Amino acid sequence: MKTALITGSSRGIGRAAALCFAANGWNVVIHGFHHPEHLRSLEEAICKQDVSCLSFTGDISDPGFTGEMVRSAISHFGAIDCLVNNAGISQVGLFTDTTVKDWHEILNTNLLSAFSACHSVLPHMISRHSGKIINISSIWGEAGASCEVLYSASKGGINAFTKALAKEVAPSGIQVNAIAFGMIDTDMNQEFSEEDRQMIREEIPADYIASPKEAALMIYHTALAPSYMTGQVITFSGGWY
Repeated sequence: MKTALITGSSRGIGRAAALCFAANGWNVVIHGFHHPEHLRSLEEAICKQDVSCLSFTGDISDPGFTGEMVRSAISHFGAIDCLVNNAGISQVGLFTDTTVKDWHEILNTNLLSAFSACHSVLPHMISRHSGKIINISSIWGEAGASCEVLYSASKGGINAFTKALAKEVAPSGIQVNAIAFGMIDTDMNQEFSEEDRQMIREEIPADYIASPKEAALMIYHTALAPSYMTGQVITFSGGWY
């Protein structure tokens, strides 16, 4: 039985991804920070799928915490076959109103977390000559978004990180890809008014805002992709951007 580790899995895309992997017979390692109650309910739902689950609460940008989480997961399950770096936050507002504190918070959560998780899990994957890493990105990492400059910068960093790391570890049989999501109906996007959401929907050629479940299916299918697919930033946006 394979094992997936999914960071930022207490809500939204991460939660849906954890449930999707579990429904397909994977053991799942879940992680959260600010919503432990959501993590507990997720663990209960996963265990109903006749698979095993480990749950960790802590700061994913802290290399010490991340390293201990990875070591515990490997000790318990014997392997981590797929790492999904999903932890992330956003901030909407004028760039001139942002602070250095905002910068560090977003870069630590969105980018340093991926570094810490990959740095912890890669020695294990390299020793097995096998593994999948999927980094959750955004269309704004490529196109940039007005009033989301810090978020866009962090996702642009994820894209470059993905491409470079994929080249480095491909000889070791490890795939590294990113999925650049468009508008997904998550808590993160609830800050948009209904009017704004309708305007966005009208710009999306597919004419709807995707659900976390649909996003999770994309993550799962990427985890099953042939080994020749690596170093890619895959856009999942309904044709938007």
